[in-house]
Amino acid sequence: MAVAAGKAVDEFVPHPVKEQLPGVDYCVNSNPSWGEAIVLGFQHYLVMLGTTVITSTIIVPYMGGGNVEKAQLIQTSLFVSGINTLLQTWFGSRLPVVIGSSFRFIVPSLYVAFAQRYYIFYLTPYLRFLRTIRAIQGALMVASVLPILLGFLGIWRIVVRFLSPLSAVPLVALVGLGLYEQGFPLLAQCVEIGLPELILLILFCQYVHGIWSNKHPIFERYAVLISVGIVWAYAALLTVAGAYKNRPLNTQLSCRVDRSGLVGGSSWISIPYPVQWGQPSLHVGEALVTLAAAFVALVESTGAFVAASRYGSATHVPASVLSRGVGWLGVGIFLDGLFGTGTGSTVSVENVGLLALTRVGSRRVTQISAIFMLFFAVLGKFGAIIASIPLPIVGALYCILFALMSSASLGLLQYCNLNSFRTKFIIGFSIFMGLSVPRYFSDHVITSGRGPVHTHSTWFNKMVLVIFTSPATVAGIVALFLDLTLGRKHGSTRRDSGRHWWAKFKYFDRDPRSAEFYSLPGGLSKYFPSV
Repeated sequence: MAVAAGKAVDEFVPHPVKEQLPGVDYCVNSNPSWGEAIVLGFQHYLVMLGTTVITSTIIVPYMGGGNVEKAQLIQTSLFVSGINTLLQTWFGSRLPVVIGSSFRFIVPSLYVAFAQRYYIFYLTPYLRFLRTIRAIQGALMVASVLPILLGFLGIWRIVVRFLSPLSAVPLVALVGLGLYEQGFPLLAQCVEIGLPELILLILFCQYVHGIWSNKHPIFERYAVLISVGIVWAYAALLTVAGAYKNRPLNTQLSCRVDRSGLVGGSSWISIPYPVQWGQPSLHVGEALVTLAAAFVALVESTGAFVAASRYGSATHVPASVLSRGVGWLGVGIFLDGLFGTGTGSTVSVENVGLLALTRVGSRRVTQISAIFMLFFAVLGKFGAIIASIPLPIVGALYCILFALMSSASLGLLQYCNLNSFRTKFIIGFSIFMGLSVPRYFSDHVITSGRGPVHTHSTWFNKMVLVIFTSPATVAGIVALFLDLTLGRKHGSTRRDSGRHWWAKFKYFDRDPRSAEFYSLPGGLSKYFPSV
């Protein structure tokens, strides 16, 4: 009877707090076999391709470029992303994150592309493309100064020390949820291939292991590769069979596997190099708009770093390591400008979600994915074949991966007092405003052709638009402000926010596990100590 009573009581004991996420097969410092790591690295490469292709596809036509220029821009972006990922995993945050193209830099790039001087003085499309990409390069190089200074001077370290688990929840949640428009709407552009991809991916990663037990979780771990391979082949069969022969042009562009124009526009071998488009130019207003995008990128990357540390089964990221990661993100944006990628960089949200999907948080795997980026950037034709995957398939991947990225925020709630009305208000209000404010700004642009702020300074209007169309930035700012001001003198506020759990990670040396996960390689921590 006593044993039975003990079991009954145990059922009602709350789940214990876990500073390191359990159930991860390979943490940041542990590595799968080389063969498995290579396949997983290729899977990370496949996932990051989507955003790279989408951003270039959006901005290149407005710059005056065609399929050749789009292919060159994608190759350059892949090459620089490979370099930036290696730098970030070696010397930056040391987390298993991929650094790739950011949606937040599309507005600044289009702001440059729509500048009247390029339409008046440069009549040929290619010449206009060259002048536009050079202006984007100059703007990116100047904008990179912000994260570089905030990161390497330790200013961002001071800022994130005010971050608590409570204020981090809306930030991390909206980094993924804020990209909801890139999920099902992208899938729905061709439902007959997007929906099968979504269904197969869910089946392989969530249901197969309950039906068919296997010592090696092949379907769960390689769900993206297997499902994409099947649906891509299915889309190719539909294309060859003429299923889209008489369909509208937009449907053909979304559904057919031979309409991207990347294979024909790519060269067999091409090595991107600095200032390959010519000497960068600079316009102050364009640089300031890009500066706003760089600020948004470092805020969103901070949330992605926190999520990656959870899915890599590491401890919370110390403030100095977050600052170091932001500094190297700034270096990455500078390289984007130097090489001419057309957009700036951020932590790839979808690849953070892939860490959760595969339960492999190994740093080595993401470094191998960087090698694939460099390889396929140089061998353009081969990379273009893979990059020609129909975008509705990518949209299906986003539905799962962005959701998993957002769910990392739920793990932070274990540190907070969920029975506190203060907690409920801060989380609920900041998430709501993080979704509502950007929606208002976006709808205003759609209905009136401009943002709600319209002063005589166009660059200022665009700066405000860039910042307030980022759900994670809005939610993070609101949550941090409320957390620091609401009930500040109340005795339970610190514990309700979970600050006592993260207090030891404000400084690098207060927890011995920080050195295990975040120390620099080759003894460099001795010369560049974290504080």
